[in-house]
Order: sequence, then structure tokens, then C-alpha cells
Amino acid sequence: MEETYDIEDFDELEPAGENANTPDEDTLFEHFRCEVAPGQVPVRIDKYLFERMQHSSRNRIQAAAEAGFIFVNNRQVKSNYKVRPADVITLMLRQPKHDTTIYPEDIPLDIVYEDDALMVINKPAGMVVHPGAGNFSGTLINAVAWHMKDVPDFDPNSPEVGLVHRIDKDTSGLLVVAKTPDAKSSLGKQFFNHDTHRSYNCLVWGHFTEDSGRIEGNITRDPKDRLRMTVAPPGSDIGKPAVTHWKVMEKYGYTTLVECVLETGRTHQIRAHMKHIGHPLFGDERYGGTEILRGQRSASYKAYIQNCFNLCPRQALHARTLGFRHPITGEQMDFTSEWPADFAALIDKWRKLTQNTIIK
Repeated sequence: MEETYDIEDFDELEPAGENANTPDEDTLFEHFRCEVAPGQVPVRIDKYLFERMQHSSRNRIQAAAEAGFIFVNNRQVKSNYKVRPADVITLMLRQPKHDTTIYPEDIPLDIVYEDDALMVINKPAGMVVHPGAGNFSGTLINAVAWHMKDVPDFDPNSPEVGLVHRIDKDTSGLLVVAKTPDAKSSLGKQFFNHDTHRSYNCLVWGHFTEDSGRIEGNITRDPKDRLRMTVAPPGSDIGKPAVTHWKVMEKYGYTTLVECVLETGRTHQIRAHMKHIGHPLFGDERYGGTEILRGQRSASYKAYIQNCFNLCPRQALHARTLGFRHPITGEQMDFTSEWPADFAALIDKWRKLTQNTIIK
């Protein structure tokens, strides 16, 4: 399974100086390493790394290459170098890497299900799932480390256990954590092969003329905003394939309650896909959902929308259901998470508006 890497230090790269092309290797620290997969077609290294390094723009990658900080097979390369299968790519920077060791922290967890192989957790909005990019403590995996601190075989810093998938900080709902390497391997294969079932509920801007649909479009990092994803043009060879199935649950005139079922699981997939078809998630600041995109111009309506934002001050997205086969028994496991209070209050407010107002 191909991964992306969260390298916050990369965006702290200082501009190249007079001696940028000859950095002293004795003072460089490794921040990233990967081996190019078999079958990889030749592609510029800046493009290749842009798809794999979160929180990093292509311009920053190019600057790092020009400064002499990107190596292939222990040799410096420029941004136009074309990667080949089995190439070993490293990013070497002058500052030491942040300590990303996961330490146990006594943080409450809403555990929906637990056995010797796995845990299903209902994550609240506002909690980051894994340390990185300025969030090095207070994460869900720090809480899991505390919960498992008396289990000697569980190492929260081992990639062989822990999170199988992730949901965004301000998205609430279900995710599964593997306690053993065998469980992690089995669950990971199910997610990779799309054998799991995941549905999300979201409130989006706008009115749908159809009751259901399918969105297909490669997800890639937005070159204009490194923290946002975008949908590549049809037939594009950039980004990763992504498919989202949606179905209308309730209509409120200016907004719509939608169920989204993921066929793939890309970063910000639902947020980017719904933005792409003209229906940004309500309250999703990064994707334009905190603007008043539909409705009246009256002061009372603007106040109403602001009250809605205050009720649910985040993107209105909840990971509602999660289904997979148990990695040991093979039994089908299905879980449902009730809406959290902020999401439920938001939907209730829109329901009352449509009951009391004629919306065209």
C-alpha cells in the first residue's frame, strides 16, 4: 500500500544561500527516505515527492533540490531528475528531525468495541488521530498508548500495530485500531482491496436535482494550497484514483443532508469531491464552506447561518458506519455511531427552518 508522509520540517526549509549547492553532509539530518516501487514509470522527482509529502508544496520540493538537500542513491539530484524503480530517495535537512515518539497520555477514549485483536473507537471532532504537523501530543494514538500501557507486546511506535486508517481532526466518528501485527496486516489488506464498508453523513451547501450519484476523480494536493486537496482533470495521470458514492437523505432547500459511501479512502476525499461537484461541506473553512453559498441576503438569514456555524464550528462530517471482517474469526463486524451533539443540533436547526419557512 503506497503511503504519503507528513513532513512538517520540509516547509521550514530556509531559502538557498551562497553555498546551498554544497551543504556539509556532516551537518545534515535525514527527514525522509523511500524506495521507488517496481514498475514506476520515469517521472520528475519533484512531481513524485509532491504526491507523497503532506504539507509540502512543489515549489518547496524544488527549492530543496536546488539547495542540494534531496539525494537519490546517496547522490544529490536536481528537481528535474526522473525517478526509476529501486531508487532510494532521501531528504536531508540541516535541522534535526522533530521527536515523533508516541508517549502514553491519559486522555479519555470512547471505545465502541474491543477484544484482543482490535479496538473500534468513536473519535470526537477536534482530536488529531496521530502526532505530526504541529500536533505532537493530545492525539488519539497517544490515548491508545495509555490505554494499552500495561500490554507489554503493544508498542505504539511500531508501524506493525495501531491505526489502520485515519479521519480528519475536525471529522467525528468511527475508526479501527489494530492491537497486533496480524490484525494490522489483515485489516490493512481489507482497506486496500476496498473490502470494508464506510459511510459518512454530511451537511453540504446546495440543492440536488438527483437523489444519488457517483463521483470519480483523482485526488491530488492543490498546488495553490498545500493543506488542501483537489480533483485532477479527467484522464489525468496525477493524483490517486478516488470514488465516492452519495445519496440524499434530507433536503433543506439551501443545504442537503447527504450520505457518502467511500469506495476508496484518500486524504480529504469527501471534502474535495463534494467541493468539486459544487456542494462544499457546511462549515468547511478550507474548502469554502464557511461562506454563505445559498439562500437569502437578509440580515436575519445571515444571523441564522452564523448561529449554525456557532452550533457546529467545524466541517459537518461524521463517520457514521464502519464494517469489516474480523481479522481472526472472519466474522463480519458492523458498527454505527450516533451523531455527536453539535452535528445533531445543526441538523435539527435546519429541519426547523424548512418546517417554518417556504424555501424555493
